[in-house]
Amino acid sequence: MDLLEPSALGLHCAAGGFHVDPWGAADHAVLTHAHGDHARPGSARYYCAAPGAALLRRRLGEDTPIVEVPYGERLRLGGATVSFHPSGHVLAAAQIRIEADGQVWVVSGDYKRDADPTCAPFEIVPCDTFVTEATFALPVFRWPKTADVIAEIHDWWTEARAAERPAVLFAYALGKAPRILAELRALTDEPVFTHGAVEAMVAVYRSLGIPMLETRPVPDKRAGGWRPGALVLAPLSASGTPWMRRFPNATTGFASGLMRIRGTRRRKGYDRGFVLSDHADWPALLRTIEETGARRVLVTHGYTHVLARYLREQGRAADVLATPYAGEADLETPPEPT
Repeated sequence: MDLLEPSALGLHCAAGGFHVDPWGAADHAVLTHAHGDHARPGSARYYCAAPGAALLRRRLGEDTPIVEVPYGERLRLGGATVSFHPSGHVLAAAQIRIEADGQVWVVSGDYKRDADPTCAPFEIVPCDTFVTEATFALPVFRWPKTADVIAEIHDWWTEARAAERPAVLFAYALGKAPRILAELRALTDEPVFTHGAVEAMVAVYRSLGIPMLETRPVPDKRAGGWRPGALVLAPLSASGTPWMRRFPNATTGFASGLMRIRGTRRRKGYDRGFVLSDHADWPALLRTIEETGARRVLVTHGYTHVLARYLREQGRAADVLATPYAGEADLETPPEPT
C-alpha cells in the first residue's frame, strides 16, 4: 500500500492520519511551505518547519494552531514518523520525509538547488519514493548564474536612475522579492521602495534575521516622497492596476523563470525580463531525482507528463500524481519544445 494516496482534501497519509499541503480543511495539515497554493486556511492543526510559523501566521492568521518542528527532528504522527528537511525554495520551505510500514517517502514540495542567502540550502534525503515538483520540467528551462541576473537588475536600475525614471520590478512577495533584496547587497547599499504586500513579507524576513537592503514603503500620494530613478519591488498582482499611476514614465521588469521563454516578456508587456526562479530547472530536477536514490518517482504540478515520460524512457519507474497546485508556470504556458 502507498504511504500517500490522493483524496478529496489532497495527499493523505493513512498511516499517520494527516494530509500533506491539503487543498481543503484537514484535521492535521503537514505543510511544505507558506505559499498560498500549498498553505490553505481551515485545517484544525498545521505542522511546519521552523521558522515557518511566522510566515504561516502572516498568511493564515495570528491565531492559527501551528506546530513548529526544527529541520531534521523526527515527529511521530499516528503510525508514521515525519521530519522536515530544507528544500531551498523560500524561507522555511521543506521537503517532508515520511517513514511507515517499512517505506520511506519524500515529498519535495517546491525546491531549487541554487544558493539563496534567504533560506537554508536543499538537502538530499534518500528515499524509496520521491514525489517531485515539475514546475519547470522542460529542457528549455536552464537558469543562468544568479550573480549575473542580479547584475542585470542592478544595471537596469542604474540606467533608469540616469534617465530619472522609476524602475518597477515585479516579483513574488514571499521568496523572490526578499531574495533580490538580499542579493543586491553585494552591489549597492541604496534603499529600495516596496509595495505593501512585499513590505509585509520583508518585515517577517527581517524579524528572523535575514540581511537585506533597506526598504521604504511606497508613499500613498502619486509620485510623492521618493526621488526619480528609484527601484520599486511589487507583487505581480499590482501590474496593470491604479497603483501603478504613482510611477509615471516607469520602466517595468519581471523576475521569473518564465523569462527563459523567448517572447514571454513582450507578450506580458514588460520592458525587461530577468531569468530568476525559486524552482529547480531541468538539469537540477534530473540531478536531484538521481541523487535521492529513489526507485520510484511521482511527479506533481507543472510539466508532469513531460518529466514522467522522460524518466520512464530512462528506465525509471515514474508516474504522474495529480494535484491542483498553482505555480509560476501557470502564469503562462509556453509551447513544449520539439
